[in-house]
Order: sequence, then C-alpha cells, then structure tokens
Amino acid sequence: MNSVVSIVGVGMTAMDRRDLSPEAMATEAATAALADAGLPPTDVGLVVVANALGGRLCDQGCIRGQSWLQAVGLGATGMVNVDNSCAGGSSAMHLGVMAAMAGQSPVLVVGVEKMWTGRRADTIAGIEDGLPAEERARLRVELHNDAGSVLMALNATWVRQQIEERGTTPRQIAATVAKARRCGARNPRAQFRTEVTEEEVLASPVVVPPLTRLMCSSFTDGAAAAVLIGGAQPRAPRVRASILRSGNGELDYHDRLRETVEEAWKAGGVGPQDIDVVELHDATSAEELYALESLGFFAAGEAGAATAAGRTDVGGDGVCVNPSGGLVARGHPLGATGICQIAELVEQLRGTAAGRQVADARLGLAVNTGGIMAGRDTALVAVHILERP
Repeated sequence: MNSVVSIVGVGMTAMDRRDLSPEAMATEAATAALADAGLPPTDVGLVVVANALGGRLCDQGCIRGQSWLQAVGLGATGMVNVDNSCAGGSSAMHLGVMAAMAGQSPVLVVGVEKMWTGRRADTIAGIEDGLPAEERARLRVELHNDAGSVLMALNATWVRQQIEERGTTPRQIAATVAKARRCGARNPRAQFRTEVTEEEVLASPVVVPPLTRLMCSSFTDGAAAAVLIGGAQPRAPRVRASILRSGNGELDYHDRLRETVEEAWKAGGVGPQDIDVVELHDATSAEELYALESLGFFAAGEAGAATAAGRTDVGGDGVCVNPSGGLVARGHPLGATGICQIAELVEQLRGTAAGRQVADARLGLAVNTGGIMAGRDTALVAVHILERP
C-alpha cells in the first residue's frame, strides 16, 4: 500500500450551458482529465462516478458511469457508481483516494449532473431526495414556502440564527455574494461571470426570508473529473487528508462540520492557520460565513465583517475562500460539486488559476456536504486537504 496519493490530472466543463447531455459532459470532463494527466484511457485501473439525479431526471437509474462514459474508451475497466446527494463528488474522491492508496491506480473520478430539463418541480424533488422520506414530508409541512424549496427554507432558519445570535447582517451576506460573483467573473468556466453590487443582491427577489435570489446557488449542469495515482508524482498536488463522516441526527449541521474538520486537521497535521485557499459548500452565501466560523477560520460572528472588508477575496490578507466563485457563482451541479472543488484547488496549487490565482498557495482545503438528517444534521461531510509538492 502507498500512503501518498497524487492528483495528476483534472478536467471540468463550463457550467453555463444547458444544452449538453450527461453523456457529453461526463465524456468531456473525463477526457480532459486524462489528457491533463498524459494517460491513455486504457491505463485506468478503476473509475468512480458520482451522480445524484440521473434516475429521476435522465432516465438512467443505474449503471450511470457505464452508460455515460462509453465514448471515453475505457474498455473493461471496473466502474463504481456513487450517490450521496450534494456530496457525491467528494465521496467518489474519497473512494478514489482509498483505491489509489491500495494500489489500484490510476483511478479516474468523475462527477456529473444534469439539472436543467425544463421540469423545475422534478429537479426540486430530486434535490429533496437528499432527505429521509419521513423527514422530507415533515419539513414540507413545517417549512412550507412560496419558493417550494424545503432545503432553502431550512437554510433560512440558519440565516436567522446567524443574524440573531452571531450578529451577521444582511449587508455582510450581500458582500459575500458580491465577492463570489467577482471570483466567478475571473473564472471562465463559472455559471455566473458578471459582477453584482450589494444593493442588487439585497434588492433581488426573496426566496425565503431573509434569503434573496442572488444569495442562493442555482440549478447547474456540469461535470468534473480527476485522475489519482498512488505515490509521489513530480509537480502533482498530493492528498494530505481525506475524511468522511455521516450524520445520524444527533448534531446540528454546523456542529457536525466542526467535528469532521477537527478530524481532518489531526489527520493532516495542520490547522486552519496553515490553509491558503479553501473551497467550501456555500449553498447560500450566508452559509459560507457560518461554515468559515464552524471550520475554525474565524470566531463566531466575525466572518461577515472579514469578508465585507475583502480579507477572504483573492489578494486579501486572510484565507482565500472560493476563488472559483463557489456554488453561488461557479455553480452547484450536485454530484460533480465535490470534484469541481478539487479541480480548482489543483489549479491553485499548480499556480495555473489564471486571473484568480492565490499567491504562493501551498495548502488547500475542500469541504463538501450532502443531504440533511433529522435534527438538522447533515447526511455527509467530506473534507480533503491538498498540498503542493
């Protein structure tokens, strides 16, 4: 077994298109990652494919990887399919890391999601499949809202908690959106590449109070892929820690986040003070602030002011947060999001993130979550720490 895993190739589709099939997107991302790694498809020892909505939206309930990657030329390479709601991509990444450590490499990890089908209600229902059935039914009654989204209504309860207990302000949340959109404008693959002002954010239509439309992530079509090899490879970023934890309903989402990242700090032998760049799960921009505090980058109630002051932007004096634009600007293709985060960190650690490069980035953190259990626990938290060789 090899304790070192290197990421030798990454690929990602543009996130602003709605006309591509899951086959086309998965093929594009996988082919790009293999080309980046300089490997022929026939060299791949294992493929792990993440997707959440293919059964409901794309008429492909099973064997999605085998069905959607036929054009890549992988031959008879074994494929494993993963569904873990919004954390499917990072779950696939973890399995890929374990397989590469065990010697079954190169491993190709692919995440793909087709969310735009013209059937909004079906997409909302698919997203809410990330709740246990009984919990989903209960929350639909308890958190009924005009937007029709249980999960955004649940996010709104956390936002109100931030405002009441931590002193976070709507304008700080709006500043976080403006920062995300500035980053997205620098990212040629982002879903949204136009900047917005704080005033535009606050004046955009209300989804669930106090969340406005521009504060929330959107349906996104996209795919991303990574190629992993056991052992140190020249100039290839390495995985310093890969931690997954599933919630069981006993903790609040943010307590579960804190517990999981503490394990990652121990496994990686680092702490928040060592991280140069973080890609985190900002399903809303308010969540970016709450997550930064839960992960230990800021004390409770301090992330909003720091973000509004520009400290978490590219070129700021603090940890750079979501230089890709994050879920709010780059996009949130559910099963691909975790691998999108990895691809961005690889580019940052290589020094090739043109237009949004974090100076001298050495350590990167990816934090992805998926699903909600009873008691506002998350179904899964995935944390990856990457380092520049």
